[in-house]
Amino acid sequence: MNTLKNKYLFLLALVLLFSPQVVSQKTYKWIDELELLKRIDKLPEYRTGSYVEQFSSYDRTGGNNDGFNGTYSYLRKEGDKLVIAEMEGPGVINRIWTPTPTDNMLYFYFDGQKEPGLKIKFSDLFSGKVFPFTKPVCGNEIGGFYCYFPITYKKSCKVIFDGPKLEFIQIQYRNLPGEKVETYTGNFSQQDKDLLSEVNKVWADISPKITNYTNGKSSEIKTEEKMFTIKPGEDISFFEMNEPGRIIGMEIDGGNSFEGLHKDIILSAKWDDEKVEAIYSPIADFFGYAYGKGAMRSMIMGKQGTSNYCYLPMPFDKSASVKMIYKKRNEIRQSPVSVNVKVYYNSNKRDVKEEGKFYAVWRREKTPLGEFHKFTEQQGKGHYVGTIHQAQGLRSGMTLFFEGDDSTYVDKKMRLHGTGSEDYYNGGWYAVLDRWDRGNSLPIHGCLDYSLPMARTGGYRFFLADKMSFEKEIYHGMEHGEVKNNFPVDYISLAFFYAAQPLQSRMEPSNELREVYQPTEHIYFPQQMLLTPGGGVQIINDRGLRMNTQHEGTVRAMLNDVPEGKYRILINYFEKPNGADFQVWQRQKQLSDWISTKGDKEISKDRIYVGDIELTEQTNSITFHVRNNQGSDQFELSLVILERIK
Repeated sequence: MNTLKNKYLFLLALVLLFSPQVVSQKTYKWIDELELLKRIDKLPEYRTGSYVEQFSSYDRTGGNNDGFNGTYSYLRKEGDKLVIAEMEGPGVINRIWTPTPTDNMLYFYFDGQKEPGLKIKFSDLFSGKVFPFTKPVCGNEIGGFYCYFPITYKKSCKVIFDGPKLEFIQIQYRNLPGEKVETYTGNFSQQDKDLLSEVNKVWADISPKITNYTNGKSSEIKTEEKMFTIKPGEDISFFEMNEPGRIIGMEIDGGNSFEGLHKDIILSAKWDDEKVEAIYSPIADFFGYAYGKGAMRSMIMGKQGTSNYCYLPMPFDKSASVKMIYKKRNEIRQSPVSVNVKVYYNSNKRDVKEEGKFYAVWRREKTPLGEFHKFTEQQGKGHYVGTIHQAQGLRSGMTLFFEGDDSTYVDKKMRLHGTGSEDYYNGGWYAVLDRWDRGNSLPIHGCLDYSLPMARTGGYRFFLADKMSFEKEIYHGMEHGEVKNNFPVDYISLAFFYAAQPLQSRMEPSNELREVYQPTEHIYFPQQMLLTPGGGVQIINDRGLRMNTQHEGTVRAMLNDVPEGKYRILINYFEKPNGADFQVWQRQKQLSDWISTKGDKEISKDRIYVGDIELTEQTNSITFHVRNNQGSDQFELSLVILERIK
């Protein structure tokens, strides 16, 4: 009898164990998403069937009306409100961005409910005043307002804007097929609050270190440290491992030797028996330098002090080899470089079914007119996790090339389309004071540089919880110019991703491609001039620089950013009925005679030659002497142009 009973209990246990009706499914909570914002160790993991997509205000006609008119900023109207996003199926909103927040309300309707599950002022998504939308996971700095706090939903989500007009907007979300998703409620346990505090702490750490990310398969790290001197023409291997494992991070200290106009030291890495290097890039570009100087200082990669760091995990199956290659030039003198390297690693091999290998694709091209700059185009399975981008205009003047939109096609469908290049990097308003006007690093995005005289800028962005998965293929690229890629550019980019298949090819950084481009014409716009008035001159910065004087005075303008050398100076100004007289000086050297700007009607005088200068760090300025001409009291300057003298 007992034997029969035992058999019955055994069979019942098997039924309970394997019956799909009784298998409990773990609930996927918003804190599971939140944790991904600090769990860099999870970046290699695949997300099968989970796609990142985006609602945005981009111009559907291919033009440049990406937000100002609000034409494409909503899906439809419901009464006097705007439906700006609508997602079906279980999922999560990972990112909300705008450069134009307002105090209008946002309503999030979850799972078909008649009442919103979340109500908040649009501006308070980014202000840090309303919990849990706290800084720096939500915030603003470089002209763009961003929110990476995850908002989960079980069945659906509809976002409504309570206002008559919305301008620029991007709402990025990810479907979670097959997951039992917990809808965001706004109720928080102490454990929830502690996790949010931990994430904010990691994001706020301006001196990131490897111990921030030694979790999961990135735990139990070992360190290999080497010091060596590398000479032109040499290549030196600084890490070799002939068994399965993963690199957790690396720190490379070469002092300031990686700075300068020539980027001749290459970082190279190979995994297993692959024929093409997984990493093959000038070290300066890989670590986010901009035009010869260290620039990026993110929570994952960059430069702090003299040390360059990368904490992206790199798992491999059988072996890893990482080296430096010093490319030799014949036309210039190259010095040996002393380097101190630390590589953090362990023996946790790659889970082939669940993880991809790390790849970094370096590209530099004078992108042809009419063609997008391609960050990457890959076949097979993987996910995209980061972009570094240096953007050099090949036409002097305003940086209109940064009007170009990003676009992403995954598995035969356009999944994301942006509203402008600085928008892609969570920024906004290039050339505007205290917006996208200089280099500035934030945890996962930033501006690498901004210079109107050099017609250049750059940005970076990493994708953590919002990494972009692909099953069969991905194309990710950036437009240059307002429409149809109509602005000539020189673009350098690094695309970071994890994939199941090795690279099939790479670009060789030739001597020319390793040199920083130097324009021969530089234009200074009034809104970014550093000015010092004297002698009673009043300055108004409007369409141009209006200098008013009752008698006579001076205004000094700094000529920063451009290389030392000899230049011709040309200026644009307005001739008009109240036009004053002006002279141009370089410190104590008079460059021009008095020039009258008085005329019967207002006309623009363009590219008027006023003299030659030799520009150095000590003489990088010109001074305008302005005098009243019989009651005509205003000199209006619109541009200063420098032409290099060969």
